[in-house]
Amino acid sequence: MIRAGDSIHNPVTGERIVFRQTAADTNGEAVVIETFVEPDGFVAAAHVHPSQEERFQVLRGTVGFKIGRNEQVAGPGTRVTVPPGTPHRFWNAGDDVAQFVCEIRPALQFESLLETMFALAGDGKTNRKGMPNPLRLAVIANAHFDTVRLPFPPAALQKLGLVLGAPLGRVLGYGAVYTPAGPAGEAVPA
Repeated sequence: MIRAGDSIHNPVTGERIVFRQTAADTNGEAVVIETFVEPDGFVAAAHVHPSQEERFQVLRGTVGFKIGRNEQVAGPGTRVTVPPGTPHRFWNAGDDVAQFVCEIRPALQFESLLETMFALAGDGKTNRKGMPNPLRLAVIANAHFDTVRLPFPPAALQKLGLVLGAPLGRVLGYGAVYTPAGPAGEAVPA
């Protein structure tokens, strides 16, 4: 379980996240994270939060955002808000580490999704864009469908694909969350 002060790292996308406030801290109202993105770092994929607003405040460096069809580069002091249902992605647009605070409202399963995707990347179970294989992704995406989706195809088609793919992924042993194994097969704390 994620706690305020915990940090996770995605070696594939170049992101490091420090949790400032968790769902438990805010009664599910929000998750607040401080994100550090290495040069050439990026979020794994363009995505949509169907019912969550995401607010970014750039603290250091430059961050590129694509929100809907609009693209912008934001520097220190800039605030960017992504309304629910809006496709978006971000990347480090500079040569130095970019740092921003991100607030997601409501929290939903955002922490679980990040923890799972970062752990998979850390264990080498994603492609070079930070995405797991399609059947593992189907299980994860199906369980987190209220938290995140792809911008296309339409949500109904995505859900249909997930309803068909997730059971096969579960048969292969993939779970909706991923906990890396320690040296002796022990779970590693978050």
